[in-house]
Amino acid sequence: MGLGDEIKILGLDWALIHFVENPGMAFGYKLSNDDMGKLALSLFRILAVGFLVYYIRFLARNKATWGVLASFALILAGALGNIIDSAFYGLIFSASTYHSGVAELFPAGGGYERFLHGNVVDMFYFRIWSGYLPDWFPIWGGRHFMFFKPVFNIADVSITVGVLNILTFQRKFFLQSASENKNEGQENLEEKVEETTETHDEEE
Repeated sequence: MGLGDEIKILGLDWALIHFVENPGMAFGYKLSNDDMGKLALSLFRILAVGFLVYYIRFLARNKATWGVLASFALILAGALGNIIDSAFYGLIFSASTYHSGVAELFPAGGGYERFLHGNVVDMFYFRIWSGYLPDWFPIWGGRHFMFFKPVFNIADVSITVGVLNILTFQRKFFLQSASENKNEGQENLEEKVEETTETHDEEE
């Protein structure tokens, strides 16, 4: 597909495969278009993946529930997917521009960007409803509004589902962990108080 090309999903006008390249974060949001901004975002993703790998191993060793592990695994998978795009997509494809046709794979002159500076490919576009909101509607009343406007990819879905699952269904795990840490801290404090008291009594 060329940049901006669309294919209807199941013949639906509002559900599309819409090819775009995203130089920023999830759902098309941008931090910066300059080289340093892209590099900083790529490095942040790599650090986040490293932390997630460590944390998932920590959770598994501490017998976390399957739901918690699956949620963090979804976030990890989504982050890895976007890293792969930003790291290698610019190296192996020629630049995509509107009305230029399909990008070339492994072009003779090399790709359009350096390692970790490439764009992320987004493709799902679900413009379910478009119109003007009534004047009484808060904030956006009287304005044109489209739901759902951002174009996204499977990695974005994976991250979003993982985060929403944690916030919605896995709060008990974190509340329990916080309670255990609090109890452990209280026990350690009591032990130190006892040791200090015993030392003081011996000195007397």
